[in-house]
Amino acid sequence: MSEIDHEHKRRSGAGAVTVNPWGELRRFTAARIALGRAGVSMPTMPHLAFQLAHAQARDAVHVELDCAALARALTAALGLPCFTLHSAAPERATYLRRPDLGRMLDAQSRLALAALKRPLARYDIGFVIADGLSALAVEHHALPLLRCWMAAPAACSLSVAPLVLVRQGRVAVGDEVAQLLGAQLVVVMIGERPGLSSPDSMGLYLTWQPQVGMTDEQRNCISNVRLAGLDYEDAAHKLHYLVREARRRGLSGVALKDDSDDAAPARVGHANFLLSTGV
Repeated sequence: MSEIDHEHKRRSGAGAVTVNPWGELRRFTAARIALGRAGVSMPTMPHLAFQLAHAQARDAVHVELDCAALARALTAALGLPCFTLHSAAPERATYLRRPDLGRMLDAQSRLALAALKRPLARYDIGFVIADGLSALAVEHHALPLLRCWMAAPAACSLSVAPLVLVRQGRVAVGDEVAQLLGAQLVVVMIGERPGLSSPDSMGLYLTWQPQVGMTDEQRNCISNVRLAGLDYEDAAHKLHYLVREARRRGLSGVALKDDSDDAAPARVGHANFLLSTGV
């Protein structure tokens, strides 16, 4: 490039990043806002960050869950037996193409659960941990969330079924597991579809009196459980509320509204940023 061209570029501002006036709001969210621009294009660094996030989201879908390591950690920390089962989807490629197969157990897993010795009374609650679309999510968050939930006094009065891990599992597989275990209520902890800022987000799905064939309007969902989203303490509080109300009212799903925020204690650092900034 000639000196004349360089001087023209300098004077016109071409190649410089134009800062977005909303830049201050970026500290409140991981969303891609106020990135600025270079000419009419996105600046190089945000563009590269987008490509990295997209790659991380794609990788999260294909990562295999280390069930053996997770089962050992859960049993050591919580003192509960933990069983590993498999859905009817034999491997990841089939799981992604055939969601229906991820909603049911394979024959071997079904027989293993049916043969499991159970107490005469039904369990109050069962937890099913499935890889879903992000094994990273349950590897990172299942144990800390369960530890936080079980530390609350309300958990002490409930009989908890053995923990169950399901490879290549989707939400509805928890209905079959709970039905075979004899659990009155099931909570499925599952890796959610990765986003461009959250490759390890975990969801919780609660179903009262689960049985094969139930549909999603009969469940309650607590979403975005992760350190940068809904933290373990808040997620455990919501879960305790929904478990208590489901047991008290004998239902779950669209008929059970989540009013847990009304009874939540105020916590430092949870102020509304719109109020604190005057936006």
